[in-house]
Amino acid sequence: MSPSGDDSTVAGDGCLCEDGGDGRKKCQQCERKSKKSGLTSSSSSYALLSFDSFPVEDYDKRWRIFTASVKGFAIGAGIKGGLSLFAILARLRRRRSLSSAKKVHMASGGEDLILAVKETLRYGLFLGTFAGTFVSVDELIAALGGHRRTARWRALLAGAIAGPSMLLTGFNTQHTSLAVYILMRAAVLASRCGIKSKRFGRICKPLTWAHGDLFLMCLSSTQILCAYILKQDSLPQSYKSFLNKHGGKDPIILQGIRDIACGMPFTNLDQIQKYYKSTGVDVVLDPQMKVPCSIIHENQSCSWHAISFFIQAYKRAIPVYLPVYLIPALIVHRQGLANRPFTILAKGLFGTARSSLFLSTYCTSAWVWTCFLFRLFKRCNVAMLALGTFPTGLGLAIEKKSRRIEISLYCLARAIESFFTTMSEIGYMPHLKNLKRVDVLIFSLSTSIIMHCYAIERDVFRSKYLNVLDWVFGVPLPPYDTTPRKNKNQTVV
Repeated sequence: MSPSGDDSTVAGDGCLCEDGGDGRKKCQQCERKSKKSGLTSSSSSYALLSFDSFPVEDYDKRWRIFTASVKGFAIGAGIKGGLSLFAILARLRRRRSLSSAKKVHMASGGEDLILAVKETLRYGLFLGTFAGTFVSVDELIAALGGHRRTARWRALLAGAIAGPSMLLTGFNTQHTSLAVYILMRAAVLASRCGIKSKRFGRICKPLTWAHGDLFLMCLSSTQILCAYILKQDSLPQSYKSFLNKHGGKDPIILQGIRDIACGMPFTNLDQIQKYYKSTGVDVVLDPQMKVPCSIIHENQSCSWHAISFFIQAYKRAIPVYLPVYLIPALIVHRQGLANRPFTILAKGLFGTARSSLFLSTYCTSAWVWTCFLFRLFKRCNVAMLALGTFPTGLGLAIEKKSRRIEISLYCLARAIESFFTTMSEIGYMPHLKNLKRVDVLIFSLSTSIIMHCYAIERDVFRSKYLNVLDWVFGVPLPPYDTTPRKNKNQTVV
């Protein structure tokens, strides 16, 4: 063996030969052993796709397509099925607390179950078709044009072609929120690539700010919270319900704030007074008021309202984050629970408490900042609302660093959708209404960028996302490598 250690040794056969790296051939005995062995180092990347039982020369492209399709279907159906199950349980719980008259207008449990099964299958077919289409196009282009020759653009094209599989969730179902969120993820990956680039490194330098996630959250909060008060129709229905629950204010109260902020005469002061009276509070509202603090928190002071609202907000937040932390802990760390159950459960409970603190602080600070500005400037208008909701995003600093960018991007996607919806409805962007299934176009563009980065710039991904993609699609070979079927002369380890 050479001092550099480049020679390969096949233990137990008494044969020492060169690895072929300098052009010399292996001996026939080593060649036979290489063919009979399991995966080589180059093909070990396919172990995540259960190819570890297949020798390199037996690698089957059709098997890779089938495996990716099945795993994509499993992820889509699993995620949507789990969400649907929680939605059904929450609806059943709410149904029990309603009167018989209101129950008539709600769908029965059987109808909810049928709808959940249909949605689960649709999302399973969506992700299964996406994964299968991407791998199929990737393998087809590599076979026709060559692996090395097409390596730089193959995944880009395959990702774009696989994008329209979103239509399988329903031809008449818009998924603008999902498409914009995926676009945000693609933009983050593209910016990370730009930071690495010598050409675009200086342009993308601001994206390396340590607290850029907090700035994005503040920016998103301005649009989202203003839309929550002024124009809820610009928000997705599920997100609107979430805000109405954690915003802690009845729609009647929001209507009163909206009237005074838009400079319109009050339309429901009597309804607001009746609402507070139903809660045991008698309040008299002045039709000539300039500041809506009495509408927001009746006879309470701004300080006492902040304290009482925070306590209630924290109680509302805990049920939101408890399953987010504990269910993954039970699934991912199920083996470790037997050895260190208290450690794992303690981390889950701490994460729940921390995230609940973030959400309750976020919601409370929205009312604190707006009340403060209303009192300071003795007026309430749209500009005051926008200015008061901007610093609300600073509450994200309570969350751990790894979760901040995820939350800020999620909220940014919602803010962008709400902004363009509002602009379209007030007539500034009339052409947006004429665009049909723009969500599919945005999704295809985004998946094209994401899959290109996955194949060429893998280091811009975080490990947890990369592991999921590898599990579904298989680790892509480097552009300079050959295809697995032709890769037979690697070193046996």
